[in-house]
Amino acid sequence: MVNHTHFGIETRINIAIVFRNIKTISNTKTQEIRYLSETYQKWYTQLVADPPELQISQPILEVRFFQTSASKEPVRDWLRALLKEDRQSIGEDIKTAQFGWPLGMPLVRKLEKNLWEVRTPITDGIARVIFTIIGNQMVLLHSFIKKSQKTPKNELETARKRLKLVEEA
Repeated sequence: MVNHTHFGIETRINIAIVFRNIKTISNTKTQEIRYLSETYQKWYTQLVADPPELQISQPILEVRFFQTSASKEPVRDWLRALLKEDRQSIGEDIKTAQFGWPLGMPLVRKLEKNLWEVRTPITDGIARVIFTIIGNQMVLLHSFIKKSQKTPKNELETARKRLKLVEEA
């Protein structure tokens, strides 16, 4: 097995994302890909999840869910409606962004001023969780499953409206 300890955190995070995508594919592909997925899980647990040089006791960002005036949390409700495996994948990616901020593609993409998205491949497509940064808080504004190349305008508009409410609060 290759020793990955000499890679920087950004490289390890990108490698972890690639291997996690292989794990997603493993449900429909050959035994060899399943083996790669198992190998990834062992490597990730040993070297990426808690690398000795990065034993961070505090996350860089605190994660918070956007709350409506009726005290509803649309992103949390959306997550609860997903399959357990999908929730776990999205949660891992949000945690990676929380502990590794700032991050870029392929995990996090800036949409426009004060809006970013966490991108997670799941069973039904690619989940998007749109968020903003307020101080040291990552506020999860909106979420959806993206099925087309371009982000639907109505999804982006929902995130913008919620961003405005958060900024005014």
